[in-house]
Amino acid sequence: MFSLKEMPSTASTLFSAYASFAASMMMVRSMANEIVPYELRSYLSSALNYLFAARSSTLTLVIEECCGMARNQVYEAAEVYLRTKISPATDRLRVSKTPRQKHFSVDIEKGEEINDNFENLPVKWRFVCTEPKEEHRSASNEKRFFELIFNKKFKDKVFDSYLPYVLLRANAIRMQHKVVKLYNRECPCPSDDVDGAWGMWGSINLEHPSTFDTLAMDPELKNAIVDDLDRFLRRKEFYKKVGKAWKRGYLLYGPPGTGKSSLIAAMANYLKFDIYDLELTSIYSNSDLRRIMLSTTNRSILVIEDIDCSVEIPDRHKAHNPDEFQAFPRVTLSGLLNFIDGLWSSCGDERIIVLTTNHKDRLDSALLRPGRMDVHINMSYCTSRGFKILASNYLGIHQGSAHHLCGEIEGLIDSTEVTPAEVAEELMKSDDADVVFGELVNFLKRKKVASNEMKVEEGAKKTEEDQQAKRLKLMRVARNFRRKAVRGKMKRKS
Repeated sequence: MFSLKEMPSTASTLFSAYASFAASMMMVRSMANEIVPYELRSYLSSALNYLFAARSSTLTLVIEECCGMARNQVYEAAEVYLRTKISPATDRLRVSKTPRQKHFSVDIEKGEEINDNFENLPVKWRFVCTEPKEEHRSASNEKRFFELIFNKKFKDKVFDSYLPYVLLRANAIRMQHKVVKLYNRECPCPSDDVDGAWGMWGSINLEHPSTFDTLAMDPELKNAIVDDLDRFLRRKEFYKKVGKAWKRGYLLYGPPGTGKSSLIAAMANYLKFDIYDLELTSIYSNSDLRRIMLSTTNRSILVIEDIDCSVEIPDRHKAHNPDEFQAFPRVTLSGLLNFIDGLWSSCGDERIIVLTTNHKDRLDSALLRPGRMDVHINMSYCTSRGFKILASNYLGIHQGSAHHLCGEIEGLIDSTEVTPAEVAEELMKSDDADVVFGELVNFLKRKKVASNEMKVEEGAKKTEEDQQAKRLKLMRVARNFRRKAVRGKMKRKS
């Protein structure tokens, strides 16, 4: 036995021995990290984890980055979901940012673990990255996967509840932070922006700031469009029940400058849908059109602007040649109709097709029927309500603080055919409301006078054309009468 006098020295001896042992272990660990390859250490760690899991009745799910040639949706969802679960206890993080991203992207580093709890179900996530040998090392050869560790008795709950929750939560996070893309076949197509489009589409961020709040449209029309979009989004099961493809067609028609492109941008910003801008003049055949249709993603808006100018698609009932609508050099009307509402249109969900035109009457009625273009929106000239929105957007003048010239301007706008683009251009000429509104009044008066003169000229031209048509008709009647008289005289002689 140790005496009381010997205890202090004994404790000091034990502490010295522990310190020496700890220092030796740290030195051994450092040497092991230098000498033992990472692959062997990773293998030993996995083996120990496996033995530990077997003894403690835990189950480990391996979620790899890829399933064959395709990306693993569970891996992508876990990557997004775990960003929201990073805690101060996490020691290592990966931070990245591309030129097209607005914010930093933060992910857990390899070997790091994150604990999560779902309805009293404790789980542990671990990110693993196996590096290839030095001679074969490249980013494409890295094997990355997540390990999801939990007690075996919760297996059913993990598959039935937890993993579906992770998928839904990740999708909600993506939609919240999504940057809307504008795709075009002429844009450069970097590898990080292809998004499964087979390299056919390049994209840029859609920086258009248009929203339904800033559109110079009548509030009733805007509310009707928003309600229709919301109804479309929540009716997936309804479309499936009635046997229709989950898509919707919108036809925007009206004079140039009435806000058709701004409305498309507002729809994309509201829905968080990417836009695919399709130029029909770049399509060489109907099969090329189908291939392009298949390359677009779900939750997107496919836009064909100025459909009456892109290709020759006349009204078959007004064509002089009955076969004219079947003889187009690139895309036929039949191919376009099948593209919009045929069997190929069902190859995808939650899609919106938007056609724009300045002349609705030039389009074939088959293209305009419900099921192809379900909603027809007349983008008309600017109204007094539209002017109030523009005045608020450009000059910050709201209805409560209206300018003394607003009443006169609204009266002129309602009696003059002027587009929102023309009014907006006048409002941008100065920051002084007095100057802007004074110039706008003069512009609208000149516009009204020019419009009235044009109407008078058109009326005179129409009257002259009517008179010319009457003269031609009388000449044809007289000519036919003379012909009949000559024939009658010849018969009498014979």
